[in-house]
Amino acid sequence: MFMRLAADATSPFAPFGLPGEPGTDAFWAAARSPRPVPADGGWTALFLWRGSPAVLDFESWSGPVPLLRWEDTDCWYAEVPMPARLRVTYRFLVDGEPRADPLNPAGAGGDRSIAATPDAPPQPHWPALGPDAVLPLPETRLRWSSGRLGGRRTVRVHPVGGGGPVVLLLDGDDWLYLHPAMTAFASAVAAGESEPVTLVFLPAKDRSAEFGCRPGLWEAVRDELLPLVAGSGVPADVSRLVVAGQSLGGLSALYAALAFPELVSRVACQSGSFWWAPGAEEAADPLGGPVGGTIAGLLREGPDLSGLRCAFDVGEHETRMLPHCELAESLTERAGATVRISRSASDHDRAGWRHALVRDVAWALG
Repeated sequence: MFMRLAADATSPFAPFGLPGEPGTDAFWAAARSPRPVPADGGWTALFLWRGSPAVLDFESWSGPVPLLRWEDTDCWYAEVPMPARLRVTYRFLVDGEPRADPLNPAGAGGDRSIAATPDAPPQPHWPALGPDAVLPLPETRLRWSSGRLGGRRTVRVHPVGGGGPVVLLLDGDDWLYLHPAMTAFASAVAAGESEPVTLVFLPAKDRSAEFGCRPGLWEAVRDELLPLVAGSGVPADVSRLVVAGQSLGGLSALYAALAFPELVSRVACQSGSFWWAPGAEEAADPLGGPVGGTIAGLLREGPDLSGLRCAFDVGEHETRMLPHCELAESLTERAGATVRISRSASDHDRAGWRHALVRDVAWALG
């Protein structure tokens, strides 16, 4: 996993543009992490940690990487090969506790950071926020006590640019507390890249139960949540609903368009879990079943999707997800939908999905 690069007499990390004696105050004053350099058609990135032993833990793409100590200093490091075009979320595990990278200004919540290779495309609407940043929260909070789903949940609602069509963000807490969707959509609207929208952040209580190909969630959204949003006093056009979901949420978004076409005719789907079938999550290899899973079977039944606009995106490094996603994409287009297909410079990771989220919602609104 590690690649040791030639060092000069000044510093073992000089090839990464970091001179000086590791562990000194001058070294740490200049240190930034990660530091990528070209290698073997991709990159080798230097990650640094100061203090106690730690493990570098990636959200996707790679398994955990134990850090090495430089001699008897407080400098711990890993030299990690990375492919071309990669954006990934990571953290350090110190005595099992997650920590963000204090040497990296790009964070995702309080205990995660984001690394990107220099050739990864920019994400212009998403600000670099450190681990201590406090993300903005919508002023409007709806207390949703669902008779169909059971339990209570808090759904936050935010009009961007004065409000407009409802954008239902599945796994909404992630877009509140890890990635600042309010800020990103406001930037896109200000830049003229999106019309004003009203964001509805829907938190999941049980992703496996709610996001499978089952009607319960969407009956509850139709009969309970959307009337609640419409009566909230926030400008919200529920007739032009866009559903945006990732992973299991992406699966659920496309299922909703198939099962509830009168409700959902605009979808932004990132890395949809189209391997899903009943029982697949409990299998030894969840992605090893029939390509396309349940959703491919529903699409082969010949639905008329001529009223659907569906944007698909999946990480170009998600090698095992690609066959499932490619089949769902082609079958959806064959059923008459207007389809947009793209690939992000990522693996199965929100750091890669977030640019597609803003772009594809704007496209889905047409």
